[in-house]
Amino acid sequence: MHDIRAIRENPTAFDAALGRRGISPVSSQILALDEGRRARILAAETATAEQNRASKEVGAAKAAGNEAEFERLRALVAEKKAEVARLTDEAKAEDLRLNEFLAAIPNLPYDDVPDGVDENDNVEIRRWGTPRVFDFAPVEHYQIPAVAADLDFDTGGKLSGARFVVLKGAAARLHRALAQFMIDTHVDEHGLLEVQTPVLVRPEMMYGTGQLPKFGEDSYETTNGWWLIPTAEVTLTNTVNGDLLDETALPIRMTADTQCFRSEAGSAGRDTAGMLRQHQFEKVEMVSVVAPDQSEAEHDRMTTCAQNILEKLGLPYRTMKLCAGDMGAGARRTHDLEVWLPGQTRYREISSVSTCGDYQARRMNARFRPAGGGKPEFLHTLNGSGLAVGRTLIAVLENGQQADGSVTLPAVLSHYLGGKTRITAEGKLA
Repeated sequence: MHDIRAIRENPTAFDAALGRRGISPVSSQILALDEGRRARILAAETATAEQNRASKEVGAAKAAGNEAEFERLRALVAEKKAEVARLTDEAKAEDLRLNEFLAAIPNLPYDDVPDGVDENDNVEIRRWGTPRVFDFAPVEHYQIPAVAADLDFDTGGKLSGARFVVLKGAAARLHRALAQFMIDTHVDEHGLLEVQTPVLVRPEMMYGTGQLPKFGEDSYETTNGWWLIPTAEVTLTNTVNGDLLDETALPIRMTADTQCFRSEAGSAGRDTAGMLRQHQFEKVEMVSVVAPDQSEAEHDRMTTCAQNILEKLGLPYRTMKLCAGDMGAGARRTHDLEVWLPGQTRYREISSVSTCGDYQARRMNARFRPAGGGKPEFLHTLNGSGLAVGRTLIAVLENGQQADGSVTLPAVLSHYLGGKTRITAEGKLA
């Protein structure tokens, strides 16, 4: 949600920032709605004052025996009362229209976000690791003999349809180990608080983080009005929905491992082979809630946390600063981590780390009391994948594949696999 006062003060800057996202100017429409709302509020206040004044004069006219004036004033009181009710209802309706309009407008990019329209305009800001040189032609994850039988897309399709998979045996255990490793690292080394959250939420929670009203088609709504979360960003961020916190309670840093659900609307024909793009997947999420003066440093810290997971796994990656046209609607700046997949001979997204400023906090009415006194202020929120577990599984399998069909696993996972370090070509942990 946007600050209407900031739009009033500098509508040109507001339109210019949205223009970087490819959105046409809208400030004139916003200000027209705002003006209509404020005019009705002022008119209602004026009518209320007139009603109160007439109410006081009614008694005086009655006491003076001036029956004609008494009747005139009594009719005026009734008239003003009806006028106040009408104007108040109209003001509420205008306020609702204004809020609905503002709620559909994406966040404004920070000045340091690159200009551009799509992923081709993103800017690389870091690269780590050197892609392995294979002495054979590497294949994609679902073609590797060690796990081909354990990535059961046929059964997933039978149970649920396209873009579902059943993991079995070594693949299932490796997937579980990756999630456990990520959570342990975030809690023990990065200082995040582990949280277990629901995966069904009320629509207000989806609104709070920006999935509603505009992006409802990307998620799943149940018949009783609950929504399946597309990411634990929804639940973790909304833990402060409606709260007024003391600044001394900040920063709040959380992590959760949850199932996530996405309809993948608009992705028909993209990444249909394998498990890169699924309707249901597991992700370890990071969310930070901070004071405004902490959010810049926190974005860098969270990016480092996600990068650290990839480095511990020995997976080559690059970090990209997304251009204005490629960012999610709620973000002011986003760093994407892209892991090297030798089966595709390209880098693919495995994490997005975004700072949202006060955009989500305004939607949630989440504020804090400054330690030095003063009026409550809106919090700043940040979120990031740390990491998408299924995509990390893909990266581990493809980067660790061997000519004989086996897979060598990252040493850091052996603790979670009973000391095992590889998956044989026959699909056994060894």
